[in-house]
Amino acid sequence: MPSPSPAAADTPALRSVAPWIGGALDVLLIILFAGLGRRTHESGMDLAGLLMTALPFLIAWAVATALTRPRRTWTRVWPAGVVVWLVTVVGGLLLRVAMGDTAAPSFQLVTAGVLGAFLLGRRAVMALILRWRRGQMVRRS
Repeated sequence: MPSPSPAAADTPALRSVAPWIGGALDVLLIILFAGLGRRTHESGMDLAGLLMTALPFLIAWAVATALTRPRRTWTRVWPAGVVVWLVTVVGGLLLRVAMGDTAAPSFQLVTAGVLGAFLLGRRAVMALILRWRRGQMVRRS
């Protein structure tokens, strides 16, 4: 079986699908964040409650993602990932309070830390995988 060309790691199909994969992973990680928080505080794990907890952060994430042109930046930690993370945290906390919920300082710190690990970590891992994959493709040719 012939080995793929070096360009196979960066095909138009991959470039068009990859941002959607990154976006879907971000959404799942934000929902996971909400689920972990609800479980920790024994708030129940019903789907409606989970989505209502995640909603302010999902809205803020959607705005931040639109601002950073995800087709080009879906694996970039700096600056796009940091912008997405900060807008998701700050915007999500502001929306949470506007929707009638609370945001104690300890919750703010946990939110910043967990979403930072999730949103920035996802980008860093995907960037490393792509860099490794491109290196593998170049060595095979």
